[in-house]
Amino acid sequence: MLLPVVMAGGSGTRLWPLSRTLYPKQFLSLNTKMTMLQETLRRLEKIEHHDPLIICNESHRFIVSEQLRNVGYTHSGILLEPEGKNTAPAVALAAIQASRTGNDSIMLVLAADHEILNEEKFLLSIQQGIPFAEHGDLVTFGVIPSCPETGYGYIRQGEKLSEGGFRVAEFVEKPDLSTTEQYLDDGCYLWNSGIFMFKASAYLAELKKYRPDILGVCEQSLMSPQQDLDFIRINADCFHSCPEESIDYAVMERTEHAVVVPLDAKWSDVGSWSALWDISNKDNSGNSVRGDVLIEDAKDNYLYSQHRLIGVVGVEDLVVVETKDAVLVAHKSKVQKVKDIVCQLKDHNRPEYLQHRKIFRPWGSHDTIAEGARFQVKHITIMPGKRTAKQIHYNRTEHWIIVSGTAKVHLEDEMILVTENESTFIPVGMPHAIENPGKIPLEIIEVRSGVYLDEDDVVRVSDSEA
Repeated sequence: MLLPVVMAGGSGTRLWPLSRTLYPKQFLSLNTKMTMLQETLRRLEKIEHHDPLIICNESHRFIVSEQLRNVGYTHSGILLEPEGKNTAPAVALAAIQASRTGNDSIMLVLAADHEILNEEKFLLSIQQGIPFAEHGDLVTFGVIPSCPETGYGYIRQGEKLSEGGFRVAEFVEKPDLSTTEQYLDDGCYLWNSGIFMFKASAYLAELKKYRPDILGVCEQSLMSPQQDLDFIRINADCFHSCPEESIDYAVMERTEHAVVVPLDAKWSDVGSWSALWDISNKDNSGNSVRGDVLIEDAKDNYLYSQHRLIGVVGVEDLVVVETKDAVLVAHKSKVQKVKDIVCQLKDHNRPEYLQHRKIFRPWGSHDTIAEGARFQVKHITIMPGKRTAKQIHYNRTEHWIIVSGTAKVHLEDEMILVTENESTFIPVGMPHAIENPGKIPLEIIEVRSGVYLDEDDVVRVSDSEA
């Protein structure tokens, strides 16, 4: 059976303001009700496979765990990268972990942020790739191009093989427009999808041959992994020294065993707002609409409202995206420059590039709903059976109002129960924690007041965030 390896790392800047460093596009619901990560796993339901192995950044671990839990998907582990080192080390970690089961699994390496509209053809290409992987080849899947796209790398097909595959003749970096037009006329070039299939042993053998430095660091990093709930932690200090390299550069462009299987499944890496508009459902005027939007005499726009009403009149070829803390307005032909806005946000140390107003925590989430010079109001959700760490604040007081559920509040050495329509007060310097002992989410309105209200005004007494 296949072992799906889902790479859910990456921070994504081109879909800002929906995609943020701490909540990138793979965790967003963009084209269906499910998130891109959930859709990636759902596509595998019709093919026999082991529970998938997930690779993600440590800062995204609770988002991944919660999204899998919400749809009831099991997994064989969530492997945490202390920092991003590109795809070659990530896949090496997965292959080393997979090889420890004693089975030389065929790994199907998938990105968590791709859109595939024709799932039948996708599964057919996967089936066509299995015999090559069983034979020891390293398989990549090349998308049959539909236009002269300059945003993708290309793969040139070589010798035709049985089962619908080709030897890889050449990998080509992102070409200019005139070159891509020649590629389309040639008919032998495919888009590089970043989807791979091979035995764990085959990948590790080629990595040892061409990049033993990467393999050595990854082996050392996984020498004594720590199991933490669903998570597999590696040695962060060791991994820090790992070279940063893509699987294409490290292995696929060098190996003599590369095979490409054509993929004609309406694939997209959803790398921009215009790409998302291309694959989205549209009205009779070509507008793709999501959320609370009113339209008058407008066409060919992508319109996304997360929080409030958007009205558009007499415009075309625009992207308008509204979130609780930011609004993007861009021409569809200029959306690649959205990343420049993100760079400006970083340069000015603004939080809008990093995270949304709603922040997910191991125990639930909190969302700032109002703030001023000396006050801040948050909506806090604590999931059943979870509790916050015990902590102290020295610059603010907190007033908790229970909206739904029952709270078990720990104040220094005292414990009290607070239920709906009741409240409690946390003075400055008081050790405190809050727990949800019930079966439904605990909803709280927290009012902070004081001279300093930022999240770093905290001293942890214990880290028992369940």
